[in-house]
Parts: sequence; structure tokens; C-alpha cells
Amino acid sequence: MTKPATWLQLVLLCACLCSGQSRAADALCPDAELWSGKLITDICWGCLFPIRLAGGVLDFRAPQSKGSGDSSVGDDLVPSSAASNVYCVCDGKELIPEVGMTMGYWGPARVVELVPNPWCAPTLGGTKINQSNVRLWGGSSPVVYDTDEIVFLNYHYYAFPIYVMLDLFWEDRCFADGYKDFDLLYVSELDPTWNNDELAFFTNPEVVLFANPVALAACSFDAIAASAGRPIDEMFWCAGAWGGIYPLSGHAHPGEGIAPRQSSLLMTRATAALHRRGLAHRTVGDDHVCGGTISPFISKSQYATTMFYPVADTQSKHAIGESDLLWGAGHSYPGSGEYHVYILWRWTDCCIGF
Repeated sequence: MTKPATWLQLVLLCACLCSGQSRAADALCPDAELWSGKLITDICWGCLFPIRLAGGVLDFRAPQSKGSGDSSVGDDLVPSSAASNVYCVCDGKELIPEVGMTMGYWGPARVVELVPNPWCAPTLGGTKINQSNVRLWGGSSPVVYDTDEIVFLNYHYYAFPIYVMLDLFWEDRCFADGYKDFDLLYVSELDPTWNNDELAFFTNPEVVLFANPVALAACSFDAIAASAGRPIDEMFWCAGAWGGIYPLSGHAHPGEGIAPRQSSLLMTRATAALHRRGLAHRTVGDDHVCGGTISPFISKSQYATTMFYPVADTQSKHAIGESDLLWGAGHSYPGSGEYHVYILWRWTDCCIGF
């Protein structure tokens, strides 16, 4: 009778341990409180500016908030490839040409959350979208025979057309992708290439050309340009001071813990991967004022970011690849502070009909 009782005790002990770990994992899913008063107080509403209208630049912010104090270096810059024409012509109803004037603006387009706990959704109140944790736990871990750390994070990609939801804009051509409500677009837990660099290589074979020391050394030029607010679109394999975009997977190094630089890099990789799959649009330039077009490579200059959680950037946005030494201090801490939620701003050029 002793032997069966011993095995039963072991089974019960294992069950208790697994249950305890599961409860601990579920508990470690913070609430970013996006759908609260922070939706008003923790979003950089001044980041809408500048606006380009009919070739001219409009900026109604107070002078002290432009390019000084807490403002990012490139916060006042319009993308170099933005539409410059005054007038535009697009097909209207029944394909009748419609004349209008060009308009370009910065708008919140996406919310991207980077989480070590799989399926954890701080944006949705700290709930778990799914209970499966197999092979998907992230975080930072030391590399064998090295002093660096490798970070792995899952990401969730949401449509966030807040201007549409608040009825601030009404022109359909100013919404390139057609999303007019908050929606979950992509989860990395269902993407086998995100946690496997070899699979990512087969889906993006150009990694051979760009994931090497020579190509990454050239990224120093992009880092300088991005820190001045002008990321170099032609260097699509670089994310400025954050590192190399390839491979398009969820691993990043070196680092200590999970820093804003690492989560920002993975957010950029996620956006670049969606561009490669035809799931993201190019919205900047005179050729795109009648609607965004599918672009297989990310146009870094059309994007900017602000952190929403754990520390909100309410004064300025920063360019893709802009050094976190300029904005990232105090933006991460152990525990729930390693769950990062970003608002991805996108410059959109469109044609407003008369």
C-alpha cells in the first residue's frame, strides 16, 4: 500500500506545482489602463502637429513645446518624402475625377504591446487572450559563454484609429487601410517564424545580405540620422540606434533585462514583417494621396512612436531608431515594467476633395 500512496502523492504534488505556476503566470499580466482616463491624459495629442495642408505647414502648439525641453529632436519634422503638391486629383464616385488639395498629418494608427507572458494583453485590461503557454514564454536570459543577454518578447498588433473613433476626421482617403475601430490584427503566438530565426530566414531570405557585421556597421549612419529625426528609408535593414531589423523574429540582444531599446526594436521588426506580408501600407508621398498602397519594405520615416505603458510619453514622439538615450530613461523597471505598450504614429498624405 505504501508504493501506490507515494506515487499518488507525487502526482498531487506535481499538479499543485503546475497549478501554482499557472496562477502566478496569469497574475503577471498588468493592466495598461488604455480604456480609462489615461486615454485622454496619457496620449501625446500635440504629436498630431505639424500638419501639412496644400503644401504649407501648420503648427498650433505653444512655442515652448516645439523643439525644446522634453521635445524629441525630430518631433517637428515632416517626412522628407511627404506630399508636396498643392492640388491633387483622385477618382471619386463612379470613377469621376475629383479635384482636391493635399493634406498630411501624424495620427495614431496602431497599438503594439510587447509582452514576455504569452497571450497577456495589457491593452485589454490585463486579460489573457488564450491560456496556452507552450514554448512561448519570453523574457531575458544569459547567453552561454557570453556576458550579454538574449531577449524574447511576443507582440500583439492592434488597429487604433483614435481620430476616426473620435470623429476628428471624416475623409475616407485619409484612412489608407480602412480601419475605423479598435481591432486586434495580429498575434505573434500564432506565428512560428517569430520565435524561430531559421524559419524567419526561409520567409525572408534577404537576411543573408543584411544580418551580418558589414551591413550592421552601416547602420551607424542611420542611427545618427534617426536621432536627428530623419531615419534613412533606403537603409531598410536598419532600425537606427536600436539595432538591425533582420532577422524578422522576436529575439534581440545585447541588453540587461528588457529595455525600451529592445522592445522598440522588436516593435519595428513586427511592423517590417507585416509590410513584407502585404499587411501594412505606405501612406506617404504624392503617389499615395488617393489611398495607401501595399509596400513590401517598411518606410521608417512615415512612422513615429510614443510609449503608453509603463511610462507614458505625453510631450513628444520619437522617430524609428532614435537613440533611447534621448527619451528612454526611466521607461522600464523589473516586473510589470517590462511589459511595454507603444502607440505607433503614422504620417498619412491624402487628398481632401473640395
